Amino acid sequence: MWTGLISHPACLEHLPPRGHPECSDRLRAIMGILEASAYQDLVRIDAPLAAEVDLLRAHTREHVDAILGPQTKAIVAKGYLHIDPDTAMMSGSIDAALRASGAVVAAVDEVQAGRLRNAFCAVRPPGHHAERARAMGFCLFNNVAVGALHARAVHGYRRLAIVDFDVHHGNGTQDIFWSDTDTFYASSHQAPFYPGTGNSSERGSFHNVLNVPLRAGSGSREFRAAYERQILPALQQFEPDFIFLSAGFDAHRDDPLAELELVENDYFWVTQAACEIARVCCGARVVSVLEGGYDLEALARSAAAHVRALMEA
Repeated sequence: MWTGLISHPACLEHLPPRGHPECSDRLRAIMGILEASAYQDLVRIDAPLAAEVDLLRAHTREHVDAILGPQTKAIVAKGYLHIDPDTAMMSGSIDAALRASGAVVAAVDEVQAGRLRNAFCAVRPPGHHAERARAMGFCLFNNVAVGALHARAVHGYRRLAIVDFDVHHGNGTQDIFWSDTDTFYASSHQAPFYPGTGNSSERGSFHNVLNVPLRAGSGSREFRAAYERQILPALQQFEPDFIFLSAGFDAHRDDPLAELELVENDYFWVTQAACEIARVCCGARVVSVLEGGYDLEALARSAAAHVRALMEA
C-alpha cells in the first residue's frame, strides 16, 4: 500500500493581506519539495469539497452559516472580512476551506478502503484553532476534527486519537473533543504562548486530553522526552482505531513565530513513532493534516521529513 498526498490548487487562493505569515507560498514550498524523485511514489489526489454534513459534525450550525452564508459571500466578494486580528476571509477562502476539510475526509475514505496506508493532507487554511463555534488563529474550520468525526460517523471507527505537534496549542481541537470519551487529544506546544490554553491541568471531561507544555528554548531533547514519557505511552494505552496528526512545523528552530528549537529529524522521529503505534493498534491507519510552519525553507524540509516517515511506515 501507498502514502497519499492530498491537496488542491484552490488552497492557494486563500490570500490574507500582504505580509501575513499564513501565505500561499507555504503550500507552494511544500508541494515543490515533494516533487523530488524521492517522493515520486506518492499517490497524488485532488481534495474534494467538504459537504455541509461533514462540517456540522465538528461545528455548530451558526458557525458553518457564518463562514458559508450569503452575507459572508457578499462581503468577501468585494474584499476582506476580518474575523479577528489574525484571521481574515477573502474571495478564495470559502473554496480553500472546503477543500482543506474535504482533503481529510477523502484521506480517511482512501485509508479505510485500503487504497492508501496513510496520507498527508497538504492544505490551507489550517484548522486546529477553529473551535466548535468560532474561527480564530488563521483557522476557519477544524480540518482534523472534521476528518476524525467522518471516520467515526461513516466508517464506524469509534476510538479516535489526535496528536498535535504544532508549536501552538490546538485549542479548537481540544474544545471540540473535550467531552468525547472516545477521542484522545494530545498536544505538545510552547507555553506560555498563543492562544493561552493547553495547561497540563486541562484534561478533558473524561481525562481524554493530554497537554505537555514546553518552555521557550526547548529543543529535541525536551520534545522527545515529552513524547517518550507521556504522549506515546498514553496513545498506546488508549488503543485507538485511527490516528490523526495535526502536523504543524512551526516548532522548528528557524520559525519566526515561535521559540522552540526543533529540527527536521524531530518531525521524522515523532511521525515514525506515531506510525509504529498505529501499526500495532489500528492497522497502520494514520492521516496527517498540515497546520502551521512559517519559515518557508524550514517548513518544506520538515514536511518532507514527515512525509518520508509516512512513506517508510
